[in-house]
Amino acid sequence: MNNFLEQLNINTASEASFIIYVMIFLGVLLAFEGIRQLLYKGETQSEARNRRMRLLSQGNTSEEVFRILNSQRDGNQGKFSPISQLRHLLQRAGFPDVTWRLTIGALVIGALISFVLSNYLAPQIAVFAAFVLTVALPVLGLVAVAQERSKKLVAQLPDALDLMARGLRVGHPLAVTVGSVATDMPDPIGSEFGLIQDQVNFGDDITTAFRDFADRTEVEDTRFLAVSVGIHHGTGGNLGRVLQILSKVIRDRALMRKKIRAISSEGRLSAIILTVLPAAIFLSIHLTTPSFYSDVSDDPLFIPFMSAIVGLIVLQGLILRRLVNIRY
Repeated sequence: MNNFLEQLNINTASEASFIIYVMIFLGVLLAFEGIRQLLYKGETQSEARNRRMRLLSQGNTSEEVFRILNSQRDGNQGKFSPISQLRHLLQRAGFPDVTWRLTIGALVIGALISFVLSNYLAPQIAVFAAFVLTVALPVLGLVAVAQERSKKLVAQLPDALDLMARGLRVGHPLAVTVGSVATDMPDPIGSEFGLIQDQVNFGDDITTAFRDFADRTEVEDTRFLAVSVGIHHGTGGNLGRVLQILSKVIRDRALMRKKIRAISSEGRLSAIILTVLPAAIFLSIHLTTPSFYSDVSDDPLFIPFMSAIVGLIVLQGLILRRLVNIRY
């Protein structure tokens, strides 16, 4: 009878622990879903052609749309602060200014993950893992999204310049051609030119608007565009012809970029193999013959030699990356 009661108590405690872990998992999942809805706000592609037009179609005024899509820049004092860098990264990635909501959400999720992992790992390791999952990975994800958005913008820029050049040739003002790009082209180029149009409507100079556009995107081609508009706005000239030439240059650079990547593909593949192969050999030996390294791990020279090997692997990876990363 006592054995039966003890077994019943053990089963009850196991079920209670299982229910607690399930509830924690559901809580983290609900928190993540809530933060996701705050970030994306349920926008759909059918509401309008690009994000700025979608916001306008939802009843927002031009001032509200401009404030959402173009977050206010910090002063020189806070220009290099983490919050300012995060806000600029969100802007480059095409997200609205949700810096504080993102920060609070990351802290809440990090605390929950740290609490759950502390039951299985040491407190220091649990805190480090929670930091990686809630801070490092989202930042790396935002950087990847920003780079992908920049590539898409560069791919759309020649078509936008051709549209502006055609408008200028038939006699339209520059501001009207910018509005045509903002209305007719999809994201991200449509929203970015919409911000230029709104900035000009609010009283800024056209050259300042294009310069801010180049600063937001941090793309070399947009800086060429800003310089071209600035020079011709001050001195005059055939801006339509310049935009047409710039469009051809951007297309030629994109073609050259693809050719260079095709020519250097063998070198890049060799760099990846030579960097990953030592780690793969180490893992295969350690998994098949654990005693191969464990028998000598107590030797005083083991840590220095392993550190030197890891350092050399990282160094050769960086050198090979520099060799195949051709600037153009």
